[in-house]
Amino acid sequence: MSSTRRGIATLCVAMAVSAAVFPAFAESPVIRIGTLENGTVNWELQTILGQGFDRDNGFTLEVVALAGNPATQIAMQGGEVDSIVSDWLWVAQQRASGADFTFLPYSSAVGGLVVPEGSDVQDLADLEGQKIGIAGGPVDKSWLILRAWNRQRNGEDLANVTGQVFGAPPVIRNAAETGEIAGAVNFWHYLAKMKAGGMREVISVSQAATDLGLDPTTPLLGYVLRDSWIEEHPELAQGLASASRQAKELLAGDDAAWEDIRPIMNAADDTEFEALREGWRAGIPPEGDVDRGNAQKMFSIMAELGGEDLTGGLTELPEGLFGSGE
Repeated sequence: MSSTRRGIATLCVAMAVSAAVFPAFAESPVIRIGTLENGTVNWELQTILGQGFDRDNGFTLEVVALAGNPATQIAMQGGEVDSIVSDWLWVAQQRASGADFTFLPYSSAVGGLVVPEGSDVQDLADLEGQKIGIAGGPVDKSWLILRAWNRQRNGEDLANVTGQVFGAPPVIRNAAETGEIAGAVNFWHYLAKMKAGGMREVISVSQAATDLGLDPTTPLLGYVLRDSWIEEHPELAQGLASASRQAKELLAGDDAAWEDIRPIMNAADDTEFEALREGWRAGIPPEGDVDRGNAQKMFSIMAELGGEDLTGGLTELPEGLFGSGE
């Protein structure tokens, strides 16, 4: 046998022995997470992958890009993925209808209402008789909280005293920047870009929630898991929770870590990049279990204005809705 062949044979034997001795390394369990291709959750997921937090916690993360929120929900319902990121209201509706879905906190980031920098609007009451653009539709959660705030503060429901224009986030952004509407309620990352471009925030949803007696740190978005999956793979559920927290802690305090994910953030310039970074950081929820009472209070306020179109008939959040990955 030639020296080359002997070398190849030796290498093959070494690889076989390595796989036998280190099976966990050779075949790490996979957690498949469905996500929107341009969703901000990818910033955390790519940090987990880039830093090896998945491997450190005993699993291999596989990110499955899907076309839209309905596609992620269908994938979760059909068992095509192990997890997605969604809001707890959807998870509550699924749980109430029999699905064993539970919610692991991911983010409490929320938006607000912005106006052009030179606008005369200083308070939501100043928008009476004008048009407001809203991303997410009539039962958008930020819009509902702002309506509740204005009703308490100014005695009027914004839905009754303003005109509303509903549309996709980029459409609402464009309408605000071109002056087609007097103010805009948009998803937090679009608002970060709008403010970076010179628009002014009249009130944040976080401030409105605080004024209403709600806890603004209550996470609205979370990883959706199945109770049955957690029972079968408790170490993987805990591993995902730990990897998520490690990524958050790194991104919370290390500006250099953001350079690794900047290419997927779609920031037009340094100002947008910094606004997105700080907006994401502001949405890191506190460590620990979600306070169900605080979440129920928030749900009740939104349900009063959103009705069954928002709640699907729910009056109370189901038991077991909020998990911790343990």
